[in-house]
Amino acid sequence: MTRNLICLLTAFLLVATASIAADQKHETTDPAEAQADPDFGVQGEYEGKGPLPDGSDGKVGAQVIGRGDGRFEVFILAGGLPGDGWKKGDKRVRVEAGREEDTVVIKGDDLKGSIAGGQLTLTDPEGKRTIRLQRVERKSPTLEAKPAAGAVVLFDGTSAEAFEGGHLTEMKTLLSGTTTKEKFGSYKLHLELRLSWMPKAGGQGRSNSGVYIHDCYEIQVLDSFGLEGRNNECGGFYKIKEPDVNMCFPPLVWQTYDIDFTEPKYDASGKKTTNARITVRHNGVLIHDDVELPNHTAGRQGEAAGPRPIHLQGHGNKVHYRNVWIQKK
Repeated sequence: MTRNLICLLTAFLLVATASIAADQKHETTDPAEAQADPDFGVQGEYEGKGPLPDGSDGKVGAQVIGRGDGRFEVFILAGGLPGDGWKKGDKRVRVEAGREEDTVVIKGDDLKGSIAGGQLTLTDPEGKRTIRLQRVERKSPTLEAKPAAGAVVLFDGTSAEAFEGGHLTEMKTLLSGTTTKEKFGSYKLHLELRLSWMPKAGGQGRSNSGVYIHDCYEIQVLDSFGLEGRNNECGGFYKIKEPDVNMCFPPLVWQTYDIDFTEPKYDASGKKTTNARITVRHNGVLIHDDVELPNHTAGRQGEAAGPRPIHLQGHGNKVHYRNVWIQKK
């Protein structure tokens, strides 16, 4: 009897564990499909004006992260949204929220509120100060940028022939996990990316990819919307430098990287004499300004003289890319 009970409990735990793992890995890449999840319409960015901590009125932003099953993590930003008033180091308040029927209720020690109908409302515990924010969907100023004069078009939605193992999706996008056939030295690169909706995933399991410049320097691609902006999150160079501001947009919103890269230099003996340098704009905002890259990042090759390919990392998730073009320097 006891043995049978143990077997039943073990089987139950295995099924439950497998179910949780499947939920965490569930990935939605189609915005139309994501709309069926009521949490998707709540998560995202909100902005408005209201009383700031110093008592003055000013811009206020909020980033709402979906955590699955009607649960949300909310960050209130004094000064506006990242790249539009709020800067790294400015006041940032975290509160939690949860769905109660048709309304998402915000519960914090110093802030109460709700999210419904595209509006986020906040009040202090006494209900004397109220802030109302509207849901917005920002667009990068370089979204759908036309190729520069003389640029090499790597992907325009018609063919994936410029990539080894490139996969052209039904949505006319390029799937992560591919490498350019052509090799390059120093260049300016434009590409657009779209992260998946994976509310129950977390950390490095949440829409993970990466752009390997010179096949060895990875700028992170990850759904780190609303997070601190560390060097292992979107826009970071792992163990080298974090982005100056976390400009990651919410899942399933098209984003841009505009990258100016200068390759490292080597002498006749193969010794490196000058480190690579890079400038990166994420969604039009400068996140790395002429940064020196002293070494490669993990996951691909070590440093070497160019020309070398560009790799769009496949990391178990289906990150989509489009409008990829490069201007040689």
